[in-house]
Amino acid sequence: MRAVRSHFGVGVFEQVVEVGSDQFISDIDSSKGGDGAGPSPHEYLAASLATCTGMTLAMYSKRKAWDLQDAVVTVDIERSDEVEKFKRTIELFGNLDTEQRERLLEIANKCPVHKALAGKIEINTALL
Repeated sequence: MRAVRSHFGVGVFEQVVEVGSDQFISDIDSSKGGDGAGPSPHEYLAASLATCTGMTLAMYSKRKAWDLQDAVVTVDIERSDEVEKFKRTIELFGNLDTEQRERLLEIANKCPVHKALAGKIEINTALL
């Protein structure tokens, strides 16, 4: 996996995020003092779960040759009592029977980002 690098952008809280040759912006909403120039860090976290879920469902259904035409994954994050609460909804489109739909729900819970967020996380920080 490529390293992710972040540094100050032009706005008050804006960050320029680099992943290899890809570059994008992260910021916070103007109601919180930012410029709203890009998704917030928590929105990127939600996007990580949503996109990983979609990719995992696509991979699995392709391997099984199931008729999954699209999977729309929506993730909202709320913080309550010092706990991050992820609400993920998945809409499946295609000619799928009940067993296939239930299996795809099980598979969604096995996407690598879901497993990382639900598992033990260790963060080691070095100051240079």
